[in-house]
Amino acid sequence: MSALGRPRVHLRRTGSTNDRARELATAGAPHGTLVTAGEQTAGRGRQGRTWIAPPGKALLLSLVIRTPQALLSLRAGLAVADIAGPGAQIKWPNDVLLEGRKVAGVLVEARPQEGWAVLGIGVNLSVEALDLPVELRGTAAGLGRPAHELDSALAELLIALDQRLAEPVEETLEALRTRDALVAQRVTWSDGSGIGSGIDERGALLVRTTAGGIVALESGEVHLV
Repeated sequence: MSALGRPRVHLRRTGSTNDRARELATAGAPHGTLVTAGEQTAGRGRQGRTWIAPPGKALLLSLVIRTPQALLSLRAGLAVADIAGPGAQIKWPNDVLLEGRKVAGVLVEARPQEGWAVLGIGVNLSVEALDLPVELRGTAAGLGRPAHELDSALAELLIALDQRLAEPVEETLEALRTRDALVAQRVTWSDGSGIGSGIDERGALLVRTTAGGIVALESGEVHLV
């Protein structure tokens, strides 16, 4: 049993589990407090994007984290990959891919000065192509698990996440090396392009540029060419 997930607040329908978890964190909720939802009406991803998930077919959760964690978003992605299977990959900085399609996303919202972070995770468990908007059907997918496994999948994820949060950074980096979707791939970002060359101990994406140098991207958006 995971140390994460207690206490748990489950909402049949909410705007965003991250918003509720932030309220709880501000009010002093303990480490590991879990907020889950059957449906989100205003779920969000990075850079203000909307997270779209049909009701009852996705894991929608947020955790209050009160112990400092290096590589928090990437550790969470690895935990999702652990339950998704050996073919799952991490696309820096916060996506989990299966057969090249996004099956999960991670959003961390932190208040270091207050001693907490909220870790939001969305996993398309039993989502099928017809559940998604037309524009996402070529880039998103589900894990192919039945909807009645939501609770068991949540338990598996919390155990995997507990283990990932406890492991040394070196083990996290080694796991990332085996699941890195961008390594040896041509990528572009707002200021340039190059070949993905791994992730460093700070969680930055390393890219070898056409000039032969290494650029460390600490945030932002990258695209596979």
